[in-house]
Amino acid sequence: MTTFDLLLRNVRLVRHDRPDTETVDIGVTAGKVTRVAPGLDPADAATVHDGQGKLAFPGVVDAHQHWGIYNPLAEDTASESRASAQGGVTTALTYMRTGQYYLNRGGRYEDFFPDVLAASAGRSHIDYGFHLAPMMREHIDELPDLVDRFGVTSFKIFMFYGGHGLHGRSADQNSFLMIPEGERYDYAHFEFVMRGVQAAREHFPELADQISLSLHCETAEIMSAYTRQVEQEGRLRGLEAYHASRPPHSEGLAVSIASYLAHETGLPTINLLHLSSAKALDAALRMAEAFPHIDFRREVTIGHLLADITTAHGLGGKVNPPLRPRADVEALWAHLLDGHVDWVVSDHACCRDEVKFGEPRDDVFVAKSGFGGAEYLLPGLLTEGRRRGLPLSRVAELTSWNPARRFGLAGKGAVAEGYDADLCLVDDDHTWTVRAADSESSQEYTPFEGFELTARVTDTFVRGEHVLVDGKVTGSPQGRYVPRAGR
Repeated sequence: MTTFDLLLRNVRLVRHDRPDTETVDIGVTAGKVTRVAPGLDPADAATVHDGQGKLAFPGVVDAHQHWGIYNPLAEDTASESRASAQGGVTTALTYMRTGQYYLNRGGRYEDFFPDVLAASAGRSHIDYGFHLAPMMREHIDELPDLVDRFGVTSFKIFMFYGGHGLHGRSADQNSFLMIPEGERYDYAHFEFVMRGVQAAREHFPELADQISLSLHCETAEIMSAYTRQVEQEGRLRGLEAYHASRPPHSEGLAVSIASYLAHETGLPTINLLHLSSAKALDAALRMAEAFPHIDFRREVTIGHLLADITTAHGLGGKVNPPLRPRADVEALWAHLLDGHVDWVVSDHACCRDEVKFGEPRDDVFVAKSGFGGAEYLLPGLLTEGRRRGLPLSRVAELTSWNPARRFGLAGKGAVAEGYDADLCLVDDDHTWTVRAADSESSQEYTPFEGFELTARVTDTFVRGEHVLVDGKVTGSPQGRYVPRAGR
């Protein structure tokens, strides 16, 4: 009788809480890690995989993706989960809301969310969950039910939607957001969302640390004024123009407003998403000092760490908040190395060429916002991090342990006995060039085209299932929806 379903031999295990790697074997039974030790007997395993001395990282918990934003959710779940596996991602948490884009529907989540689950069921190659955005008053009332019935414990506010569209100016927010006439998506709504999330924390005290609110921090009024100014002046083009139209102090101001509202409402679990600039991080740290009772978490994306407005490959790099000049990229890295960043994500939003680019094709203000990038999350962070002295243990913390803990993924985040057997093998001595054509995503371009990376994910395992073999996705979808609470 075999002891293990799978034995991974001869890997250098990376742990979030140990500075050095250790060469070990990893035994897996029924989708869980059951033994981590050197010298395990291959005769005790049904299947043996030789890790050939590669790095073994905990599977990446990519806590910020957008499946279904520009393509049907069922299609994105299939293709973008494949791309995620290429980057070592074993669990994706993807944002979802009512309104235009996504399912293009309004209404209550009790009706909307079951259709989300049905559209994605059986199609993902990795495990996944959803964050939900309360867009109207009725959604706030639904929060306890979303926690209890569906296991959703994380929620979102898009601060700029009150007076700005997804891609630029918008004159009719009620139509865009599909909220009832007479309601406003504004600072008052944000306050009431915070009060609702805090009420849910109090209703489920055993889950209070996992129930959190994430915010996209940009200020609509600042962006609208600067967009008009940049277009009227006509001096700037491309990603530089988009950066100028959504200036960094807009982020800093929104961070400050969000933080004071958290203080006012007594909500301590606040996640500040995709901070892209020196001013945004500066504001976030000032607010943490001003309100030490708020448990702020600070997120940056791999796109903002790798690319700037001059190195990104074309207008495919349009994203919210924008890619920034090199000085902001360096500031993000300085903060990350100083321990001021809690996790790194992809903000993966597949936007195909025919959707991304409008007419004229070279006008950044008519292009859609967002791009994929989960494929490059771990390889990119390792490549750039190595140059800057980022410890491997810190990479594991930033990409897996920290987001798993914050978002209530109890079985995820570490390669240790009792945890899900989610992990990836990385060849850290492999130089390769990013080509969009090599990605499993249905997006035909990437702003990282031509970037040279020095680490490659070769194999990905989801609960012990070998979903990426030598860089190629294999087999039928093995991913499951992961509820994070409920009965």
